[in-house]
Amino acid sequence: MKFPYGISDFKTVAGEGYFYCDRTDKIPLLENTKSQLFIRPRRFGKSLLLSMLENYYDVAKKDEFDSIFGKLKIGKTPTALHNSYFILKFDFSCVDCTGSAKEVKEALFDHINDCIKGFLLYYGEYDLPGIEINPKNAISSVKSLVSSVRMTPYPVYLLIDEYDNFANTIMMGIHSEEDRYKAIVHDEGPLKTFFKAVKSATSGSMIDRVFITGVSPVVMSDITSGYNIAENIYFEPEFNDLCGFRQQEIEAVLKEIVDQCGFEKEKIQEAVNLTKVYYNGYNFSHAIDEYVYNPTLCLYFLKQFEKTCTYPRKMLDSNLAVDESKLEYMARMPMGRDLLMNLVQKNHELIVSDIEDRFGIKEMLSDQSKDNMFLASFLYYFGVLTLAGDTPDLKVRLKVPNLVIKSLYVDRIQKMLLPDPGDRDEGSNAAEQVYQKGDMAPLCAFMKNKYFKVFHNRDYRWANELTIKTAFLTLLYNDILYIMDSETEINRRYADLTMIIRPDKRHGRIFDVLIEFKFVRLKHAGICAEKARDLSGDELAKLPEIVRQMENGEKQVCAYGHELEQRYGNLRLKKFVVVALGFERVCFKKLS
Repeated sequence: MKFPYGISDFKTVAGEGYFYCDRTDKIPLLENTKSQLFIRPRRFGKSLLLSMLENYYDVAKKDEFDSIFGKLKIGKTPTALHNSYFILKFDFSCVDCTGSAKEVKEALFDHINDCIKGFLLYYGEYDLPGIEINPKNAISSVKSLVSSVRMTPYPVYLLIDEYDNFANTIMMGIHSEEDRYKAIVHDEGPLKTFFKAVKSATSGSMIDRVFITGVSPVVMSDITSGYNIAENIYFEPEFNDLCGFRQQEIEAVLKEIVDQCGFEKEKIQEAVNLTKVYYNGYNFSHAIDEYVYNPTLCLYFLKQFEKTCTYPRKMLDSNLAVDESKLEYMARMPMGRDLLMNLVQKNHELIVSDIEDRFGIKEMLSDQSKDNMFLASFLYYFGVLTLAGDTPDLKVRLKVPNLVIKSLYVDRIQKMLLPDPGDRDEGSNAAEQVYQKGDMAPLCAFMKNKYFKVFHNRDYRWANELTIKTAFLTLLYNDILYIMDSETEINRRYADLTMIIRPDKRHGRIFDVLIEFKFVRLKHAGICAEKARDLSGDELAKLPEIVRQMENGEKQVCAYGHELEQRYGNLRLKKFVVVALGFERVCFKKLS
């Protein structure tokens, strides 16, 4: 078996026997509209989709149709438009956006001109009338190409990949970048002028079809008057799985790998469960409840599993980790910090009235516009939140898709609360004592001496059990060794934090962990902060409210622990109750 990890050339994938989940049956649906905008998170298979369209419609590949598409769904019932277009393709991710507005304009024009030069070389045998390349004005080059194509029987299918690369680069920077972005996109900037030229060419039918991919609607909102003819198809239910793998497709390929590796059949379900909790959970349509897998992450996993018959050591592909910059952007906002803290909890959902389908760079850079709806929409488009259905009053529910994305949240929160790398290392070392030795004392001491001071300094408003649980989670989180879960459902109740050793790591000398957290406010304990800090360990443990919460926690941990043992059967479970007294003290009890 061959898995096309990092390969986005459709001809290579289809023609050389790579694993491919056939989406060619969507082509007739795509032909219903001539100009389309399709948005998905980065590294979600958009470039391969564009390559599929390029190979299908390219007039120069007419003789290769059977070799490329013959075994696929569309090959059996092709549409009348196959292999009937000149293909003009731009990839704006290739444009350097880091310079001045003038330098970005030059880089954009160079890319457009280079693509037109490639177009001329590729279609040289079609007797195209002379196309003039204007090195100083690529818009003029586009107009010359359109005029030339008008003299042939073939119109142009324009494909644009990563159309919003400019915004994605600039909006992650600082506020002073706003003027540079406006110079590129607004008024008569080069990008807006380019899309005006495209719009003009579509009205003359020489650019007959346009398909645009990107991550967010930011740029399209800012150039509305320049290009207002694209139909947004990214919420349409029929295209929910246009990019992404379905559950049955993952199960089928995992079965093949398990058979190939000679494992027992039980390994199939184990692998399915692992991929589901880490990579599934994306939904892009309000109209259906179907969840799809991130295709790039799945290919990363499948390639490793097939090659070595072992799971990847790290379930997070490092190429996806750069998406953390989006969470860093969120963490710079006051409301964003609250949101990040809450969303690491498994069953916490964000409720908004709707997902915004248009917001521009002004909203991105303005603190006044960043309400919950904006924040939710931003995180949705970048794949760190996904649709989770409607509430009874028909508002939109959003959730973190899976454990891989949750790990990005956890890492960002840890850096937000513990900016000193030395402190993070100290906290991680203390956390290791929990699952390596079953010793909670070093971690509780770190919380008291370091983490609680952070909360005091930042004056967080969310001082409660959730705060404590999140603080511990940021240090204990380890998806190399564990399937981490907060709010694990056990008989319709929820354990605060479970750390179940990954099935491929059970040979190690580490423990499964179950923790129940309790939080006692100082006023409920009838004590001031200064006096709380002066209590001895024994005096702290004897406070009536601490005793009460500890007893409640013990009952819960014993019940949850029993259920977990029944569910998994072979756990080396260490059980703890952790009780915090405000942000002053923390005590624990081990039940093993």
